[in-house]
Amino acid sequence: MDNQVQEIFGSVIAAIGTILSAIASTPSASPRITDLLDGMDLVGNTLQGTGNALQASGQSGASLEKLGNEVQAIGNSTVVAGLVLHVKEETEERLVITGNWLQALGGAAALGDEFEDPAAPGQIFNINGNLLQSIGNSLQAIGGTKNLREKELGGPGSTGDHVIFIGSWIQAVGSVLSVIGQLQEESQEGGDTKDKDNEQTNESG
Repeated sequence: MDNQVQEIFGSVIAAIGTILSAIASTPSASPRITDLLDGMDLVGNTLQGTGNALQASGQSGASLEKLGNEVQAIGNSTVVAGLVLHVKEETEERLVITGNWLQALGGAAALGDEFEDPAAPGQIFNINGNLLQSIGNSLQAIGGTKNLREKELGGPGSTGDHVIFIGSWIQAVGSVLSVIGQLQEESQEGGDTKDKDNEQTNESG
């Protein structure tokens, strides 16, 4: 698979995953609905991890963007581990919180790379996209921490659900912006490559 196509495909897969996870973060009092949403969250985080890994793999050479995607993939894997491993509820929540912080860190690292050339095609979308994803993941981690502390004090452990819900949708919006930025960036690079090929052809002719 061509590196440009791989990066675009990875960003689309990650965006679909964040949207699914955002839907899954909807607070519900019904155990049946909660089980359905948990399954959707698992699929969403798996897609996010796969998408981020594809993006990192499609980037040649070392860069903050590549490192950021790798850290985000690790974060998603940590969340998935918390959702599928048969561990105590407290351990599960700590894994999810840690995974969200890692994703926020990865988004911040990728954001730093985008500032190297903010005027480049698609960069405004990439900058805002990574910023929103980092903020969204941070809010999810904060909401999860709030729930965990409440449970430790003997409460229901749900006061942070709305913070998680808001953070999930902020992340989802950010991922969609990143897809738009990725499309603009790769289309420009593809156009530049064609121009260079044409110049070489004309010179040789």
